[in-house]
Amino acid sequence: MKHVPKLETKKNLLADKNILITGAGSGIGRAVAKASAQHGANLILLSKDIKKLYSLQDEICTAGLKDPLVVELDFFKAKEKDYKTLAENLYDQYEKLDGLAHIAGILGYLSPMINTSLSQLKTVMQVNFESNFLLTQLALPLIMQAKNPSIIFTSSGVGRKARAFWTSYSISKFAVEGLMQSLADEYEKDMRVNSYNPGPTRTNMRAQAFPAEDPNSLRTPEMIADDYLWLLSDECKETGVMYNFHE
Repeated sequence: MKHVPKLETKKNLLADKNILITGAGSGIGRAVAKASAQHGANLILLSKDIKKLYSLQDEICTAGLKDPLVVELDFFKAKEKDYKTLAENLYDQYEKLDGLAHIAGILGYLSPMINTSLSQLKTVMQVNFESNFLLTQLALPLIMQAKNPSIIFTSSGVGRKARAFWTSYSISKFAVEGLMQSLADEYEKDMRVNSYNPGPTRTNMRAQAFPAEDPNSLRTPEMIADDYLWLLSDECKETGVMYNFHE
């Protein structure tokens, strides 16, 4: 595992790159979307909350940046045909996809394994893992058309060393790490595929997991957005790496 290096104050790191970001409505996804827009990216933003996407779109356009494409897609409700429809629309509108940042995710609930229902496990796996698999699989033809493309899977500390009571979430993130490593090995010469653990961040998911924690003691999503920028940009040279937030 490596730490992402501190991003230097370089402008337009993603100039003219087509970047797709999931979970863009709030939290880390929203912060990464705004930072990517500021660095010149052509954005495709996915979220289950279209109102949040529209407000983000307005914010980006008001700042005089490129108007992003916003797409409502609920990974919990989505079927394979919904992913195929999205992919077909992307094929129609874009010649290539330079970056894919998987940020959307859910915690589920924390419980002993003996009390973790199959329904809960399936729900968390569907959102945290299956969405990553299907979206990546269907986007690969566009990604292969780009020069030096990057795929980022958002991981977690419990996706690398499991913790008691985090059963469903931990399993889903271990699966994501396996997907990253498999894909990185298969496409070693064609693209960069890495995972990233943002660590303790001031998000609703973190508050759900640690309700007694002081949120002011945590990094904000804006503070770690630069890590995603570095991974999406040509500054990142490696593939198959499990990255952590920079210190």
